[in-house]
Amino acid sequence: MQIQVERQRKTKKWLVPSFIGVLLLAAIACVAISIYVGWNLTHKERKAVVETPKAYEMAYQDVTFTSKDGGLKLKGWVIEPKKQAKMTVIFSHGYGGNRYEPNVPFLPIAKVLTDEGYRVIMFDFRASGESEGDMTTIGAKEKYDLLGVIDYAKQHYAEPIVLYGVSMGAATSILAAGMDKEVKAVIADSPFSDLEGYLRTYMPVWTHLPNVPFTYLIITLIPMITDLDPAESVPIKAVDAIAPRPILFIHSKADLSIPYEESVKMYNKHPEVFALWLTDKAKHVKSFAMYEEEYIKHMLAFLEKVQK
Repeated sequence: MQIQVERQRKTKKWLVPSFIGVLLLAAIACVAISIYVGWNLTHKERKAVVETPKAYEMAYQDVTFTSKDGGLKLKGWVIEPKKQAKMTVIFSHGYGGNRYEPNVPFLPIAKVLTDEGYRVIMFDFRASGESEGDMTTIGAKEKYDLLGVIDYAKQHYAEPIVLYGVSMGAATSILAAGMDKEVKAVIADSPFSDLEGYLRTYMPVWTHLPNVPFTYLIITLIPMITDLDPAESVPIKAVDAIAPRPILFIHSKADLSIPYEESVKMYNKHPEVFALWLTDKAKHVKSFAMYEEEYIKHMLAFLEKVQK
């Protein structure tokens, strides 16, 4: 009996530190994975700009813009209409993309707008395409990139400025318009309303990792290891600064990446001046691909209304 009790004591002495060691290793592994994923989320591989406006018989000029915060050089195009420009429309691409933005795609839309007499500016956000920078911040710093492009448009052209963006670019357009009163209107296709709130709910969609413990760890660690502070990317706060200027929200009810309720929440803040068009079957930022004619009709009608 004494021998058995002694064995149990020895087993407990061995098990407790072993269990603690396993827990410690698991915690270290979770933190390491979270740091790796957080780093990769903010350091996306650049995609090449593989097509130019020339493919659509549009006259364009290569331009270098300057971000408003750190002076980063941003590459882009100014595409002029064949007649006197009615307005300047600045396009903002999505997370991990560039000015070419094949997901929507941008160039066919630019072609329609320039044919209708609108000047189009397309550019690469920091750390994207051919622009400087090595980190994407999902709108937090990109708003300063867009503000730099807006400043360029104000310095070079007299026409009113409208912002058009998709996904991250839509959220960034809302943020920038909230900071610059000279922006006349925004067209926002599939934006999120609050980056931190969105990430807390939908991080597993992007990372393919369990919500617990990774979402909390990633959101906590990202500001420590990068310049990204999700609190700097909250479009729903910016809409109050935009109204009574109009915003056209476009979103698909079938969007699994950024749910359409994100746009609805912002639209409901000022429904008397904002517009909302919800499509039915399109995936994320694919409303133009599925409903091309209606998409263009909504855009042109909105721009004409802004002009008046």
